[in-house]
Amino acid sequence: MKQKRIYQKKIKLARVARQTRWAPVWVVLKKMGTGKKVHPSAVTHVKRSWTRTKLKIKPRRMHKQHLG
Repeated sequence: MKQKRIYQKKIKLARVARQTRWAPVWVVLKKMGTGKKVHPSAVTHVKRSWTRTKLKIKPRRMHKQHLG
């Protein structure tokens, strides 16, 4: 069961990584025109930063720290 959970988490992370990837150069040129200087991230579907927006995926389970 544990392997299945790890695999599902990887699938979710990969999907979100694809959504926030920069657009190819030819897409930017086709959409904005040749004379326009635009960053490729302006054409992406989802704009997300790792500092601002979280993915709400649970972290892995940690062992309790014993103090004695």
